[in-house]
Amino acid sequence: MAAKSTKRAGRRTKGGPSDVDVHVGERVKARRIELGMSQQELGRLIGITFQQLQKNERGVNRLSASRLYETARALDVPVGHFFEGLSSEFDTATRKAVASAVTHPLPSQIDDPALKRETLDMVGAYYGIRDRKVRQQIVGTMRALARTDGGSPIHDRPRRGRPPKKSR
Repeated sequence: MAAKSTKRAGRRTKGGPSDVDVHVGERVKARRIELGMSQQELGRLIGITFQQLQKNERGVNRLSASRLYETARALDVPVGHFFEGLSSEFDTATRKAVASAVTHPLPSQIDDPALKRETLDMVGAYYGIRDRKVRQQIVGTMRALARTDGGSPIHDRPRRGRPPKKSR
């Protein structure tokens, strides 16, 4: 008898990771990188090897409920953070595409500045600064630097926040 082409969300197909496990693993990896934490550091905090964490981040191995709880504590997020953005229904093609994207990102994903480690490191460092005024000054400096770069699209965008003060 032929297998059905549809499946319930979160269900593992023969030989492949669950769509939910892949999604949760991606969220763990993104938060870990955002905090500037290595796989070894996070693994040590939650009691597993970095190789086991690699498999969790790819969705190959599942995180148990207790391990997911410990991971959320170590990454300073609620457990629900790992499920945000998860669609209630995944079809087989979507699951395969997500699993493939983890190991073989598309060129558009590689070029996306929001997905680069450099960007995630910078955002993590930025939010490590507690003084809001200092953070605002950094953003202003970065915008000024971008305006001096003729190839940067940032100088074409309108400035956020209050309009500049009018001189009398």
